[in-house]
Amino acid sequence: MSGHGFHVHGPHDHELEHATQGHGGTHTNSIAMFTAIIATVGALFGYMGGATQANAGLYKNNAAIKKTDASNQWNYYQAKSSKQNLSELALELAPRSKKDFYTEEIKRYKAEKSEIKVAAEKLEAESKHWDEQSDAQMHQHHRWAQATTVLQVAIAMAAIALLSKKKWLEYVMYGAGVIGMVLGVLSALHV
Repeated sequence: MSGHGFHVHGPHDHELEHATQGHGGTHTNSIAMFTAIIATVGALFGYMGGATQANAGLYKNNAAIKKTDASNQWNYYQAKSSKQNLSELALELAPRSKKDFYTEEIKRYKAEKSEIKVAAEKLEAESKHWDEQSDAQMHQHHRWAQATTVLQVAIAMAAIALLSKKKWLEYVMYGAGVIGMVLGVLSALHV
């Protein structure tokens, strides 16, 4: 609108006025509402996809830490085995007065190795558990990503349906929306 009371309408201004006055088609309104809902749900799915991916990385790190701890325990076990072997050799070569000492050393190393083995096996089991959790989170991440992608396709189809006014594109749009929602539900259920 100019300062002299002269008003020039663009084509979009005319359509907006009609839409706000209730003259817009319910067809357009329903596609717009669908797009807004799907965009909101898609944003939530995207967030969940990112969260599960972050969890998968965290769990994989935990698995690696536990695996390293288990490896350290197995190295400690090997060191005790070497000391036990040296004590067994010393038992054979030592004078009779030292045999009791080396016999006790061998028993001590065997007992220590037994405890170390239990600790190493426990750490390996924990590492495996973290790996499995990481794999499960990555699977769920992929489901969230699939759901988000299909919802984005539904939004794109909505835009094309509005511009082209093709009814079959609306069916594609609604179908993609339903498929995206189903994939999101499957992800939430860890399927």
